[in-house]
Amino acid sequence: MVASVQPLDPVAFNLGPITVQWYGLIIAVGALLGYLLANREADRRGLPKDTLADLLIFALPISIISARLYYVIFHWQHYAGDLGRIIAIWEGGLAIHGGLIGAVITAVVFAKKRGLSFWKLADITAPSILLGQAIGRWGNFMNQEAHGGEVSRSFLENLMLPDFIIDQMFIDGVYYHPTFLYESLWNIVGVVLLLLLRRMNLRRGELFLTYVIWYSVGRFFIEGMRTDSLMMFDVLRTAQVMSVLLIIGAIGLLIYRRKEGLANIRYLDEETKKSKNNAQKGKKKK
Repeated sequence: MVASVQPLDPVAFNLGPITVQWYGLIIAVGALLGYLLANREADRRGLPKDTLADLLIFALPISIISARLYYVIFHWQHYAGDLGRIIAIWEGGLAIHGGLIGAVITAVVFAKKRGLSFWKLADITAPSILLGQAIGRWGNFMNQEAHGGEVSRSFLENLMLPDFIIDQMFIDGVYYHPTFLYESLWNIVGVVLLLLLRRMNLRRGELFLTYVIWYSVGRFFIEGMRTDSLMMFDVLRTAQVMSVLLIIGAIGLLIYRRKEGLANIRYLDEETKKSKNNAQKGKKKK
């Protein structure tokens, strides 16, 4: 007989009548750290000051709304009888693919309005988006959601997991795969990969498309382990379908942009050119 395990409290703290959930707090922390990382890169790439702060003002709320709408649409049977629960995002239920759709649309419009390159913005923010996703998965951990199928405690112990993770994966008398952790670790490795690739002479847009491919490959396989997947036509896992489409789309864009000469700008070449111009300006001043 398995001993009862007390789950972690999903409530972080209370401010009078306001209850702050760990889920929302962790997502906010992920967004903040992602912003700080991207802002440093934006300065290095020569974007106007406060560009990313201005983008975040629009992108963050729109992404949350689109992530929720995406989740509700593919989980409609859960909300049809109680429409008031649609706004209860503190209970969980933010679909990453929905959030990405909202963020990309926002960035495209924002870049056009500011006269900036969308692809440059996308490359700058790609590692930050993945970092935010890696951190955000721990919000699912606090809510005991986004887990996989049933496993034994010994299986989890053999993974060398700390007790607080093992205990949190004990839900209604059963231990489950910590798929939230698998995806978080996959994303962290992806962040390191993108930061390394950022030092290479990539073409504009290719860092973001690499992010799309990396995340989608991991999500496809990890999604197959989950027990709470959003379903399409009650047969296909929505996230797996989206992952396949994104992988095909990203690879197709990589090939198309190179073939059509739309990705000729290389970042290191651009930086070298700026350095030479700055050096020449310095000589003229002397």
